[in-house]
Amino acid sequence: MEFKHVSVLLNECIEALNIKEDGIYVDCTLGGAGHSSHILKHLSKEGMLIGIDQDKDALKAAKERLKEFDNVKYVHSNFYNIDNILNQLEIEKVDGILMDLGVSSYQLDEAERGFSYMQDAPLDMRMNRDNDFSAYNIVNNYTEEDIYRIIKDYGEERFAKRIANFIVNRRAEKPIETTFELVDIIKAAIPAKARREGPHPAKRTFQAIRIEVNSELKILNKTIEDGVNRLNKGGRMAIITFHSLEDRIVKLKFRELDNPCICPKEFPICACGKKPIVKLISRKGIAPSKEEIEENPRSRSAKVRVIEKL
Repeated sequence: MEFKHVSVLLNECIEALNIKEDGIYVDCTLGGAGHSSHILKHLSKEGMLIGIDQDKDALKAAKERLKEFDNVKYVHSNFYNIDNILNQLEIEKVDGILMDLGVSSYQLDEAERGFSYMQDAPLDMRMNRDNDFSAYNIVNNYTEEDIYRIIKDYGEERFAKRIANFIVNRRAEKPIETTFELVDIIKAAIPAKARREGPHPAKRTFQAIRIEVNSELKILNKTIEDGVNRLNKGGRMAIITFHSLEDRIVKLKFRELDNPCICPKEFPICACGKKPIVKLISRKGIAPSKEEIEENPRSRSAKVRVIEKL
């Protein structure tokens, strides 16, 4: 299948990065290179783009799309390793960092990847297929308590306890091997009235399992801190999120870097000496336009937050 991915909040991100033509920019989630292709159009030959992705299919597609540019460095890795990646490239500071935390349309639409509850496939959900750990391991090996915790915390699913219980009872009969088997279990666990209301009944559970498989939330805080430390003064970081958990982490970390003072509120002046590291460019997350949502319904829940290094 052709690697397709519609770039969400494209114009907003390009504007947010405030691109310098001779700057160095990092796309931490290169994907199909939608955002990166536009970053490169703003760069001169002296500028550079570093594209990171843990999905080899994404890197292959990006190289094809960006073949006319020779100021790109491709890295097969997780953005968690941004510090080591820049060390290996002997780059001390960069002028902008972009992260798009969504699953690509390609990964969702490519049935065999096991991300989608709309297509039958082996339980997988690995963004990096070199890893051995997959959704199958979680569904068939985690304790009922751990499955409940993941679905509740990462999926914000109110029927998490019932779903976890139904999964454990079903796997006692035989291993749960496919996405549709899991969907059937989830549907059985959720009362009929709730199934008829709101999104697809499996959406939140699949989101939760995907986050656990790929350690998505665990790596986010560290990546933000490491990335900000690598920004030049005036350099910017823009992060696109697609659900409330990610957005909350990004919002709180950005606020902490913008106002790191830990003094009690009753103190008349700051005594801890912690100074702001960044300033918030957007107090609130920037949402897609109505036109974008109409053209690409998957952008509906997206937000981009932006900071600038002081």
